[in-house]
Amino acid sequence: MFARQFRVRSNTAIKGSDRRKLKADISAGFPSLSAEELTELVPNKEELNVVKIYAHKGDAVTLYVLHKNPLFFELEKRLYPTVYVLWRYPALLPAFRTWSPVLQKLIGGADLMLPGVVVPSSGLPDVKRGDCCAVTLVNNRSPVAVGTAALSSAEMHSVGMKGRGVCVLHTYMDNLWAFGDKSGPPLLMDAEGEGQGLNGEDCEDDEDEVEKCVEVEEEEQSPGETVTDQACSGVEELSLAKEEEEKGEKDNEEEEGNKDDQKMPQETMDALLLQCFLHALKSKVKKSELPLLTSTFLRNHMFSCCPSGKQLDIKKSSYKKLSKFLQAMQQKHNLVRVKELTKGVESIVEVDWKNRELRSFSVPEETDVEATPVQDGGEGETPYHPPEITTLYSVSARLEPLFVDANKRKGTILQPAEVRNIVTEYVKRNELVDENNKNYVTINPTLCDCLLEKSEYQEVESLKWDDLFSRTLGRMQECYEVVFPGHAPIRKKGHIEPIDISVASRGSNKKVTLIKNLEVYGLDPAVVATALQRRVQASSVLQPIPGSKDKVLVQIQGNQIHQVGNLLLDHYQIPRKYIQGLDKAPKGGKKK
Repeated sequence: MFARQFRVRSNTAIKGSDRRKLKADISAGFPSLSAEELTELVPNKEELNVVKIYAHKGDAVTLYVLHKNPLFFELEKRLYPTVYVLWRYPALLPAFRTWSPVLQKLIGGADLMLPGVVVPSSGLPDVKRGDCCAVTLVNNRSPVAVGTAALSSAEMHSVGMKGRGVCVLHTYMDNLWAFGDKSGPPLLMDAEGEGQGLNGEDCEDDEDEVEKCVEVEEEEQSPGETVTDQACSGVEELSLAKEEEEKGEKDNEEEEGNKDDQKMPQETMDALLLQCFLHALKSKVKKSELPLLTSTFLRNHMFSCCPSGKQLDIKKSSYKKLSKFLQAMQQKHNLVRVKELTKGVESIVEVDWKNRELRSFSVPEETDVEATPVQDGGEGETPYHPPEITTLYSVSARLEPLFVDANKRKGTILQPAEVRNIVTEYVKRNELVDENNKNYVTINPTLCDCLLEKSEYQEVESLKWDDLFSRTLGRMQECYEVVFPGHAPIRKKGHIEPIDISVASRGSNKKVTLIKNLEVYGLDPAVVATALQRRVQASSVLQPIPGSKDKVLVQIQGNQIHQVGNLLLDHYQIPRKYIQGLDKAPKGGKKK
């Protein structure tokens, strides 16, 4: 489940009532824990965080994190302990043993098969189908994986120890483990079964044998997609604890060495601020814009000049405030002149375009993260292209007699042009064009039944061509076709849902902007939320839409409809007719 990177939806401190409920749920789910152990896991006073995430397949998972380590994860209202908890309480779950080379397959997303289970002399642990269980390695009782039993113990024996044994959810060295402090498992010696392999037989590190022990998911990840790839080569050793301690010490030494070579965070942010400032002056600001509000300069110009993958944050610089930064640019660099035109509101009133530092500054080639709309911001991703949306019409039961001569039955989907051609052919074939006025079509019994209301049967004898076509399309089932570049067309009945933008109130006087239906147009809500966050410098969250399985709501602070509209219309090139709610943007006050 956590073989690939997950997406964090929210991270909040747990409430008192939720802490008590969590304690009760852990006590009910794991009755072997004593009251003291329960208090150690869920202390009354220490901060415990609730982190809500989306796994790579879209599953909503809740993590409970203490001291930066995830302790439990909740999936479909069921709690599972992480390896960090199981290393403290190894006997918390019944455990199945396997041999070391199998571990790297489990980390990659595979399930443990029964041929890979090492059966001790005491027999298999007593489990029922669906019970939570752990996986350990030969010679070390520290669990390295958590999952559910695919069969009961009796069923495992009855099938001859063949087939799937444990459906693995979480492993040592997956992305959930990497969310914590990345510590290694302790060494808990297990004398029994030393050197045993498949079901107790002698084990060799043979790739074919390893493959028999695991079943890889259909959607297996490619190299480089998890945090495991750099570490899996060392799994052959049975003593994971020693190996991880040595690796951890080495990593710490490397990190310390790197920190010495790097600039301090404040110095780095100061340099980034200066770069964005010079870039904005040289390529964004025009003389006609002066005087320019300093807040507008920051929001509309400096933020857009921030290089991809970096975030401009004045609070992390040595200046702390925009006013102090601009003061330094004025006094030390002589680049701008800032003046307070209105009380408490500063503006840039003059720019020294001939300044040597500004003239010598070279604009980076790629700085604006939104220069090309990319759907995941990662390397190798294709730019976003809006889909082609076509309105189609389906033949209804009432209109079937009109289309039967063209071999179009009920449910046939047609383009509007095809409908016009078929209706025109029908009129000409039945000689229904009015002889006196060719702009009119005579109504025959078929057209009467298909297109006229009952009240019109005795009154209407002919229709104009345009009226004929509009009535025909109006009585057909409307459909739509969405075509994304490089993908097969998607056809659905009804109207396509527009991207819905609305403003809601939170608390006494706080407003938030809500955006729905981005997925219909191939937009990733997380990517859109990040782009908006950069544009308006306000926090954003993703929330599941009740009653909708695959849709997510983007919520961002403030009335940001104007900025959302600009992003969708200009950046993503979504046609205006497919965006609903742009009229709710705040209107500027009257200029005096």
